[in-house]
Amino acid sequence: MEEKFVKGDKVEVCSKQVGFFGSYFEAKVLSKLPCGSFYKVKYKNLVTEGEDPMPLIEIISADEIRPMPPKLFQPSTFRRHDKVDAFDLDAWWFGEIIGQKGDMFSVYFPTTNDVCEYPLERLRRHFDLVNGHWVSSAARQQRAS
Repeated sequence: MEEKFVKGDKVEVCSKQVGFFGSYFEAKVLSKLPCGSFYKVKYKNLVTEGEDPMPLIEIISADEIRPMPPKLFQPSTFRRHDKVDAFDLDAWWFGEIIGQKGDMFSVYFPTTNDVCEYPLERLRRHFDLVNGHWVSSAARQQRAS
């Protein structure tokens, strides 16, 4: 089921570039192109190179774009094995909490096999887009068991 986006929609763009696979960059739809399933987007955090950097504008395929996940209540903490998205390198990356030291959470990233530490404000609960609906990973795990 393909989503339909219109000018002004806030979205996330999935990177398919080596080293960035599985990361999501925040963007805004500028237009839907008349030829096929492509959109012109302007990134929130990515900028052009050069002396006068401007927000990066790109043409992307519809299969690389999704709506922004819901901003439901932000947890005051996370537990071991919670699925999260961590904000790093201008994007959201999927990971799993594997520990906590003080105010810092250790996150394991399965796509890169890395572990990094983040404060709570750089983490959000992970949601999956399933048949056009956002479902929390915790809810999916409970239904599966």
